[in-house]
Amino acid sequence: MRVVCVGGGPGGLYLAVLLKRADPSREVVVYERNPPDRTFGFGVVFSDATLGNIEAADPETYAAIAARFSHWDDIDVHVRGEVFRSTGHGFAGMGRQTLLEVLQRRCAALGVEVHHETEITDAAEVGPADLVVACDGLNSRLRTQYAEHFQPTIDPRPNRFIWLGTTRRFPAFTFDFVEDAHGLWRLHAYNYDRDHSTVIVETTEDAWRSAGLEDADETTSAKWCAQLFGHHLDGHPLLTHNAIWRQFPTVTNARWSHGNVVLLGDAAHTAHFSIGSGTKLAMEDAIALAAALDSEADVPAALARYEAERRPDVESTQRSAAVSLRWFEETERYYQHLEPRAFVYSLLTRSLRINHTNLRLRDPAFTDATERWFARRAGVAVQPDRPPPPPMFTPFTLRDLTLQNRVVVSPMCMYSATDGTVGDFHLVHLGARADGGAGLVMAEMTDVSAEGRITLGCAGLYDDAHTAAWARIVDYVHGHTGAAIGVQLGHAGRKGATRLMWEGMDQPLPADRAWPLLAPSPLPYLPDSQVPKPMDRADMDHVVAQFVAATRRADAAGFDLLEIHLAHGYLLASFLSPITNRRTDPYGGTLSRRMRFPMEVFEAARAAWPAHKPISARISASDWMEGGTTAEDAVILARALKAAGCDLVDVSTGQTDPGARPEYGRLYQTPFAERVRLEADVPTMTVGGISSYGDVNAILAAGRADLCALARVHLFDPAWTRHAAFEQGWALPWRPQYPLDRYVPRVEWSPRGAGG
Repeated sequence: MRVVCVGGGPGGLYLAVLLKRADPSREVVVYERNPPDRTFGFGVVFSDATLGNIEAADPETYAAIAARFSHWDDIDVHVRGEVFRSTGHGFAGMGRQTLLEVLQRRCAALGVEVHHETEITDAAEVGPADLVVACDGLNSRLRTQYAEHFQPTIDPRPNRFIWLGTTRRFPAFTFDFVEDAHGLWRLHAYNYDRDHSTVIVETTEDAWRSAGLEDADETTSAKWCAQLFGHHLDGHPLLTHNAIWRQFPTVTNARWSHGNVVLLGDAAHTAHFSIGSGTKLAMEDAIALAAALDSEADVPAALARYEAERRPDVESTQRSAAVSLRWFEETERYYQHLEPRAFVYSLLTRSLRINHTNLRLRDPAFTDATERWFARRAGVAVQPDRPPPPPMFTPFTLRDLTLQNRVVVSPMCMYSATDGTVGDFHLVHLGARADGGAGLVMAEMTDVSAEGRITLGCAGLYDDAHTAAWARIVDYVHGHTGAAIGVQLGHAGRKGATRLMWEGMDQPLPADRAWPLLAPSPLPYLPDSQVPKPMDRADMDHVVAQFVAATRRADAAGFDLLEIHLAHGYLLASFLSPITNRRTDPYGGTLSRRMRFPMEVFEAARAAWPAHKPISARISASDWMEGGTTAEDAVILARALKAAGCDLVDVSTGQTDPGARPEYGRLYQTPFAERVRLEADVPTMTVGGISSYGDVNAILAAGRADLCALARVHLFDPAWTRHAAFEQGWALPWRPQYPLDRYVPRVEWSPRGAGG
């Protein structure tokens, strides 16, 4: 078998090592355009997990690397004159040139042919080969040759950064944030051998241009950065090596192989330096490709296996890297609005791969200090000799309502009412979840009129009989649990008159069972859906009156919190979105005009709702469609809602139109809640993709939201909050009818052990 690696960086060399080590009969050839002693950059970073993978794949290479790397566990973050240290993170750095020398020697020992200063621009130039590996970097010539098949996408990110070195050794992996007249500058620095460190300086395009660095050469740039961050250098110089200000390019490819050509490393994918190095990914690619070639009978099967097994890990890393790089692109938001400890916690958990539970395992002391800080901010008297509550079990106050904790049972339509009247099912459903320990239980979307229902099974508050039925449930929650209970008022608009969820979600009812629909514009939700009537002023007045009447019934039923539904493509949301609002009158066009009618409804509800009770609004912060609502729109809407008396913005996304393409994933909506919270200066509730108490605690401690709403986990486990408390060693008040100590053996638990 003849394998040719085009590119003699760490990925190509390491693949050659693994292939030759596994089968010495293989002919493995490496072509590299640069001389053996020439490379870019300074140091590379490996996590402990990556080093473990390298050791398992090739102990000899690992031993040579381990003898030369600089290991650290600590991260120091400098912000606003304070320094915070977190430990237990486990990384190693080494010089890129040193790594290349290790791999070059290993190749020579195994009999790999390495040809330096040889440029390959066409796959045909390598001669006959069973496999050609394109590991020729970001600007891969072979990827370009077959671009029509690989379908690469290169996204140059907006921030500017420069890669430098120094002879100064840092006490830990160091982040610093310095603000000057031009803007905010980020420092990333780490040791890579006994005498050298990598220094990356990053900032926004505007700050870079304002500082006059657009035309600066590398010497001028290094001197400028040394002056800005001189307090870290102790008189040591900053070193340059092809040091230019650049933008980070995020690379993806639709396919990784074509015939006998396969992509590896930066040619296939990149991930931002704030979460890992391209070298790490390339060497892990090499491990996966070598394993596939060793396991399969032929090259096509091996390449299919390589991509099928490796792509999910790479895409997961790229998703996390994308979140991390956005954090650094938007650092100004966190720097301006967060207290230093919250800022540092946000930084450490920025990729969302590390949550509160993970951070506690790495660094119990930092996590404990953060919990104490968070508890004090929530008004909890923290005792020095007792553990503080986890963030999710601190109280939260809105007007005269104080929630016992930050967990919310999200509103979930059950489609089980009769003519709008809720019954025993709803009593048991909501009562069980209130018993389960959540601070707030939200009743499902409850419609303000019969014609405002989604389905025939939707709950309502448009009749006095509905008020009495809801009061029965509210009285149970108040009388038997520690939870508060809220109700979400809505109007289905163009998404109304559909079948029950289990009979065909969003599918229209037969004409003889349906009712006329209202919307801002005559646009059906689905092609076969009913065409709604465009609302006139009389229709608007009627709907406002319906919301006011339902609001008064909600108060009469005893609800603690009222939420107005402005999301998910229902009536009020369809006014807000340019996808569904095509009006040319004063209620369509610009955002301020599209907001006009929804704000009329909200203001009328706020006026009808008692002043001592809080009111919230659920919004869709993005339509996930070109030309739809954006996060910027959400901030503007949230500011208007706050000015109108809104106490909490419940931030969701999507469901405006069937053509939406949400970027689903863990905590995928939380960044929208975070942005609204910080930029609109209003409390937020986040929902979507939250499944663990570690996530909840991290969201709260990082200032991403004030409350966390969970839906599916509460369907699976009504007592999810109690179980979360038990596992964190935190005790929740419990009803006397359930004396657990009679049935559960007594165990002595640690402050953060498995029980409480």
